[in-house]
Amino acid sequence: MKKFFTFMFASCLGFILALGLLTLIGIGLINRQAKKAVPQVKTNSVLQLDFSKAIPEKTNNVAVNNSPLNFQFETGDVVGLYDMTRAIRKAKTDSKIKGIFLDLTGSSIGSATASVVRDALIDFKESGKFIYSYSDNYTQGTYYLASSADSIFANPRGAGVDFRGMAASIPFFKDMLDRLGVKMQVVYVGNFKSATEPFRMNQMSPDNKLQVREYLDGLYNIYLEDISSARKIPVEQLKNIANEYKIRNAEDAIEVGFVDKLCYRGEMVDFLKEKLGLDDDKKVKTTSIGLYASTLKPSIGKDKVAVVFAEGSIVDGNGEAGSIGGKKYAKLIRKIRKDKKVKAIVLRVNSGGGSAFASEEIWHEIELAKKQGLPVITSMGDVAASGGYYIACNSDTIFAEPNTITGSIGIFGMIPSVQTMLKNKVGVEFDTVKTGQFATGISPFFNMSPKEEAIVQEMVDEGYELFLKRVGEGRGMNREETNKVAQGRVWTGEAALKNGLVDVLGGLEDAIALAAKKADLDKYKVAQYPVAKNPFSAFLENLTGKSASAQIKNEMIEDEIGSEGYQLYQMMKEAKNATGIQARMPFEIIIH
Repeated sequence: MKKFFTFMFASCLGFILALGLLTLIGIGLINRQAKKAVPQVKTNSVLQLDFSKAIPEKTNNVAVNNSPLNFQFETGDVVGLYDMTRAIRKAKTDSKIKGIFLDLTGSSIGSATASVVRDALIDFKESGKFIYSYSDNYTQGTYYLASSADSIFANPRGAGVDFRGMAASIPFFKDMLDRLGVKMQVVYVGNFKSATEPFRMNQMSPDNKLQVREYLDGLYNIYLEDISSARKIPVEQLKNIANEYKIRNAEDAIEVGFVDKLCYRGEMVDFLKEKLGLDDDKKVKTTSIGLYASTLKPSIGKDKVAVVFAEGSIVDGNGEAGSIGGKKYAKLIRKIRKDKKVKAIVLRVNSGGGSAFASEEIWHEIELAKKQGLPVITSMGDVAASGGYYIACNSDTIFAEPNTITGSIGIFGMIPSVQTMLKNKVGVEFDTVKTGQFATGISPFFNMSPKEEAIVQEMVDEGYELFLKRVGEGRGMNREETNKVAQGRVWTGEAALKNGLVDVLGGLEDAIALAAKKADLDKYKVAQYPVAKNPFSAFLENLTGKSASAQIKNEMIEDEIGSEGYQLYQMMKEAKNATGIQARMPFEIIIH
């Protein structure tokens, strides 16, 4: 009887908890829908931009970030770059919006993405409305955005601006793998295809150092020129400030002209009140970029320009949100090109590549769309390299930002062998009986034989030749010309324009306008793909789906080892999970 009551109590408790959970979910859904139905944009408002989360290319096209460990309901979408810039342009002529407040504490944003947002902010200033920026501590990346502001504010007890030049740090794992007894068997093509270097070397090769140097110099020059133009400080003076590390505290930032005013966050509110002409007892009305973006109206027209956002690693199969599944995207493009209302396709690429097979699947569908008579235009974001360039190379026209990272035309294969580790660390050995010398296949439990390695190398060589062929056909180059700019080498958008890998320096809006022009469209609707789930729906799916436990694990790991350590963990994880021949960017760089 005691066990019976214990069981009944547990069952009732479970029912009550489930009912409570469903009630919370219902309340969250009702609140979310109510807020989306009636956007709260009031007169005399300040548009607030917070960059604490990474900005996807397309709104909500991100991996689920509402896990059971972080039980809360988002009140707004994860605004994508395209909608963010559209919202800023709308705010320029919206009488309800009096100015923009940039909250740049703890921001994370890519170089090309930052340029696009910054350009939109500078355009906004032409309205005569103000832009104020505030941060407890400006990183080099957040200061780049802040430089677009009329006035830059900083916390007097913060570090001011961390301005010291750019550096690229690449972790190398070879010694660690050697100690573990893991042999990373690597085959690759291209002197600059250095994605495998961290697993087979202890430092960068001379070729890799050369391309990293050129890549960093290109980014740094754009960065300095833009800040120089905004803050009226000569480039050489900026270099001197960085090289001498002259900004070591907030007062230094004032002295060199990087910051206009030091104040605490509460005092920042007082400055906004003064700018808006508000009395001390009045509150500043702020509107988040997420809420404001929800007021954007769709474009009008029966004809459509389809914008396909391809961001994240290129993987086999369907992939998850925030990645480019070869099967999923091939099916998506096939559906788009069969839609009679679609008159042109714009491919927005932000990817360092991945699976060569998945890249070919996507390339094939784009080629069929072109043969069907649809104009295909590519717009490149922060990165469109290796597999990211593969899926773009046959477009009619390719746009890139000056600081886009592109190229990396090369192929590699990497097969780990744990034979030594199992034998020496845990005392496990394998023996086998086989009907032929290749019967076991390429197995992680055995080192590759010379013949097996030769076969894999031949496959990689064939993959590289196919890559060269695709690029050559798409760009109108012969093999020699293509190979000269290939070899796995990475280029900035500016350099890629000079060597023929891209056609025009410009952004997504430019690409859409050209696509419409090529399709002879005056009125048209911009249709965005893939259709992304909102954060609430994604939360429900994650709560009940297979990914919940994996996400809990990942959050625990990141909490334990920190964000930079988690980046290294993800690099190792991607290398471990990568299958087949890879067309991946030659390095993962952490820019400080």
